Amino acid sequence: MGRSRPNEPGHADDIPSLGSFLDDNASFGRILRPSTELRLRCTEIDTNGRVTLVSGEFKKSELIQKYGLLPRDLRKIDSSLLPSILVRPSAILINLLHLRVLIKHDRVLVFDAYGSTDSYNTSLFMYDLEGRLRQGAEGGKMLSGVAALPYEFKALEAVLISVTSGLEGEFDGVREPVVRVLRELEEDIDRDKLRHLLIYSKKLGTFEQKARLVRDAIDDLLEADDDLAAMYLTEKAKGKKREENDHTEVEMLLESYHKVCDEIVQVSGNLVSNIKNTEEIVRAILDANRNALMQLDLKFSVYTLGLAAGTFTAALYGMNLKNFIEESDLGFWGVSAFCAVSCVVVFGYGLNKLRKVQRLRMWTGDVRYPYEGIGSKSRSMRTMERDMKQQQQKQRELERIREGDPHRALSGERNIPGESRQEAEKLRERAAEKITASSQIREP
Repeated sequence: MGRSRPNEPGHADDIPSLGSFLDDNASFGRILRPSTELRLRCTEIDTNGRVTLVSGEFKKSELIQKYGLLPRDLRKIDSSLLPSILVRPSAILINLLHLRVLIKHDRVLVFDAYGSTDSYNTSLFMYDLEGRLRQGAEGGKMLSGVAALPYEFKALEAVLISVTSGLEGEFDGVREPVVRVLRELEEDIDRDKLRHLLIYSKKLGTFEQKARLVRDAIDDLLEADDDLAAMYLTEKAKGKKREENDHTEVEMLLESYHKVCDEIVQVSGNLVSNIKNTEEIVRAILDANRNALMQLDLKFSVYTLGLAAGTFTAALYGMNLKNFIEESDLGFWGVSAFCAVSCVVVFGYGLNKLRKVQRLRMWTGDVRYPYEGIGSKSRSMRTMERDMKQQQQKQRELERIREGDPHRALSGERNIPGESRQEAEKLRERAAEKITASSQIREP
């Protein structure tokens, strides 16, 4: 009788608490509380080049336990934008441009990047990777007498081919418009062309930085001998040990694609330098045009000043005052001539000053000569020339004393100006030696 009927409404005490829904130990809590652990979506390819899993989702903890990785390794693939190639004891993690790949000795995981715009390049990479792995599985260990590459190196080569092909294609798309705009700017400088050059230069700078990062990632791997030796995953899975310096195959493979990336970086760097040179030339041309406009403005100001000097005199005589010249027959012509001469004088003085200002100077003169040009020598230049002439004259006197007149050096004369006391003493000793030698020769 204490049990309630099913049709009767329940009491407030019969409703479970909110904490039971959020509790992990409760059965309803496991259903209602969503999982916050991040997942990665990837495609798996087996040893024979067949796709065994398409867009499968894995938790990060599952990947870490399954492949013996560290949380920071998956962070390089999931959120890092910098290109990197990480070598771990049982896997190779690659993050280059549009590809994020995990390579094992018997399988390859290609991670799907959410929101990626390089789906076309990724599809091409998948087809190329499948073809290479299938060809390696069907061809056996020997191909035309040459040992075939291990499974992990075939996958690595497919990744490098896709990356370098993507860089070359992107560079071709950026180089052509830049070259065209530079060629057009040589003929005519236009505002729209400069705007297009600015846009293309930004794209080219971004591409150069991207290619440089890829090249540096490969370069860093080539400098680490222990990582190169650890990339032989197939031999490591079979229990074979490889010396640290024994990594010729993978080193040659990486060096070949490093040269391709380095060539792309060099060409793009040259193109960037050409853009900077063009910008400097355009800036110099615009500065010259601006200076020409300023010069024209100054000339108009000088002309206006000259006309104002002439009209000032005419305005004085134009007032309705008696000046005892209006009755003269030569008054009009005299005043007109005086106004014309004053205008010409002001014109000539202003243009002469403007011409002196326009001259370029290699030497800065004294403050008292601010408008000295190349043709006129400043005070510092004249002082320098005078000092050089005095020094040369002193040197000639010293040479004449040393060579021609040794007796003068032995006399009681003081040394000439500019010669120290020690030099004079040495000169007297040499002169005495010459006189002694000459007297010995003359004796029978």
